[in-house]
This record gives sequence, C-alpha cells and structure tokens, in this order.
Amino acid sequence: MYAVIETGGKQYKVAEGDTVFVEKLGLDEGAEVTFEKVAALGKDDGLVVGAPYVDGAKVSAKVIKNGKEKKILVFKFKAKKNYRRRKGHRQPYTKVQIEKIEG
Repeated sequence: MYAVIETGGKQYKVAEGDTVFVEKLGLDEGAEVTFEKVAALGKDDGLVVGAPYVDGAKVSAKVIKNGKEKKILVFKFKAKKNYRRRKGHRQPYTKVQIEKIEG
C-alpha cells in the first residue's frame, strides 16, 4: 500500500516504513504528525484518486530530525557594469518516517 501526500506545496509518494525529507514543519524531534491531504491511495485492489483529496484517508508519521540542506550559491552578474552579488542559501527540512497509512 502506498499514498501520495501533499505538504509544503509538494507531493510525495510514500509507503509504510519510508523516510522522507519534507519542507520544514516546525515540530520538535519525536513528535507525531498526521498528513490529511492524501491525493491518491494505492491499494491491492487498485488506485483511489481524490478530487482533490481522498476522503477519510490519512498518513501518520514521526519526526526524526530537523536540519538544513547543503549550501547553494546564488551569484548575480551583469557584464561591463561592475555588478556582482554572491549569496548563500540553505533550505530547511524535516525528516519524517512514515508509520501508518489509513484509508
């Protein structure tokens, strides 16, 4: 059984036991989180697709850790104008482990 959940403006295909990096949720480590925006649910007897979400479906997960990804450099440059700007960015994330899919 698998599910397609939506969080942070992105969609993730998850199954029980999977570990997923999602956009920062703002929860402490060890906290329980429930994703109720389930777009699709894959079962043994077929696929259930929501419009826009599947009614009564939810995915339970546990927060493993919060962190930041590797730094990327954003560099702006305009030729012949002596204009250069360098800026770094580290995207925050939350690592969650999927425990149960209901629906």
